[in-house]
Amino acid sequence: MADTKYIPRLKTEYDEKIVKTLMKDLGIKNVNQIPKLEKVVVSCGVGKKREDKRYTETVALTLAKITGQATTSRLAKKSIATFKIRKGMGAPIGYLTTLRGAKMYEFVDRLINIALPHVRDFHGVPANSFDKQGNYSLGLKEQTVFPEITFEDAAVLHGLEVTFIIKNGSKEGSTRLLELFGMPFEKKEEK
Repeated sequence: MADTKYIPRLKTEYDEKIVKTLMKDLGIKNVNQIPKLEKVVVSCGVGKKREDKRYTETVALTLAKITGQATTSRLAKKSIATFKIRKGMGAPIGYLTTLRGAKMYEFVDRLINIALPHVRDFHGVPANSFDKQGNYSLGLKEQTVFPEITFEDAAVLHGLEVTFIIKNGSKEGSTRLLELFGMPFEKKEEK
């Protein structure tokens, strides 16, 4: 039996169609200058509930289910008296997972085509959430939009943030790349 390696649908589409379209649309001559999705970071802060073990375990478990890989806990980097947080404090203040390669493309495909259409009163994602390097951040109010989340997992609601790290990205190039992936940006209403 031949050893065939699985390639996600979105990765194949990027290699075969999106690269050519980006070169034409952005006027790029060198293939190495094309905006490319480098990694996706999915994170969630636990906020005031950092001492609630059930809540923090649920956050870690649901992030692992959504992304398909283990989460990393994050401790406080600074002491902030008003939040009653001390640097390096025992309880984690958040969890994150960094996705690369096939898992990254699978996650982006599920996010765009399955999860975002399930958001209530959805009119598109904000088009102004890019930083200077062309990276894009998107926040979700609850984790229940992902089909991997069971009824038991939905008993404890929490939001999460998804950050797309784009190599060689400018705001225009990154926007075009995400549009070609199928990201539903909100339409600006004309007056």
